[in-house]
Amino acid sequence: MDIGIVSSFIDEYSGGIGVYTNQLVKNLNQMDKENNYHLIHYSKGNQEIYNQNNEIIIPKNRFIRRWGSYMFWRYFTLPRGLKKYNLDVVHDPYELGPFTFKQPFRKVITVHDLTPLLFPNLFKRGDVMLHRLLLKKTISKADKIITVSYNSQRDIMEYLNVPEENIEVIYNGKNESFRPLNSRKIGEVREKYELPSRFILSVGGLHPIKNIPRMLEAYHLALKNGLEHKLVMVGGSMDRSEEIFQIIKVLGLEGHVIFTGVVPDDDLVGLYNAADLFLYPCLYAGFGLPPLEAMACGTPVITSCNSSLPEIVGDAAKLVNPYDTEKLAASINRILSDDGMMKTLIKNGLKRAEMFNWKKTAWETLKVYKEVYNY
Repeated sequence: MDIGIVSSFIDEYSGGIGVYTNQLVKNLNQMDKENNYHLIHYSKGNQEIYNQNNEIIIPKNRFIRRWGSYMFWRYFTLPRGLKKYNLDVVHDPYELGPFTFKQPFRKVITVHDLTPLLFPNLFKRGDVMLHRLLLKKTISKADKIITVSYNSQRDIMEYLNVPEENIEVIYNGKNESFRPLNSRKIGEVREKYELPSRFILSVGGLHPIKNIPRMLEAYHLALKNGLEHKLVMVGGSMDRSEEIFQIIKVLGLEGHVIFTGVVPDDDLVGLYNAADLFLYPCLYAGFGLPPLEAMACGTPVITSCNSSLPEIVGDAAKLVNPYDTEKLAASINRILSDDGMMKTLIKNGLKRAEMFNWKKTAWETLKVYKEVYNY
């Protein structure tokens, strides 16, 4: 088969979708020597992964600039451009794929979650509008929908009226580099980022869905109850992130919260290892890679009791109501003061994390490609 994968999120390394696409292609390359893979994007890439695959470059329309340029490329330029290539299957790892026109190849799309539809007040109006206008149409043209949790599968069935047999649940994996490190490597990362001796870690873009204002309020309560740890936040600024800095100022947390911005994966492994506790009180997650990565590094995790998160972490993390700041604060103080609970969470987390790997993700995705090709 000639299999095309839309790879623009690899170029931008855009959050979870960028990680998903990169790991999927990398592991398909390692295990599948029978099929040809073509990475589809709008400008030549300099990442190593492009040296291992064929490139299909479909340039953006040069007359349309900025945000509109990318969206026009995705929904108009890309679907028309793909008609020129003799591909058997095209997989888009983003839910609003280029499948709005009739095309000669089989179509696979990954829907990670429906958050713009479920929480429209937390997303830009344009994102919400595009999902409302295009998602049902895109999904109706797909031969198979992949999603990353059974929770997301239920959402797709309920909100978009998609039959269960049209949806394949394939869990994300974890990069094997996320593992416990020795003290020397942890010390190097601690020194590089000038980290305190004791800190709590949070990882993820500063987006409203991450529930960061309530996390900060809970952290503030935990400090009042005797917590001495700093809070280290990893991730780039996103929609409405100015609210976060305002809350930090109001609560007087300027000397307690450290922002690193986006960090390379090699450093992120060290940050997970150096942290005493990992917080992820997200309002909603289609899968939730950061808690899995933290558990794989031997770091105790507190995360939300909603969406896919209990499905992914099982009994290996402390689950809390993300809207209840007092219970979140109490959980922080309790875990950090209870060595027995810490050891149990670490042990269970390491065991749970072993259940997820990208090789399995890639293998199950390849089975979907073969299935749709042989319809």
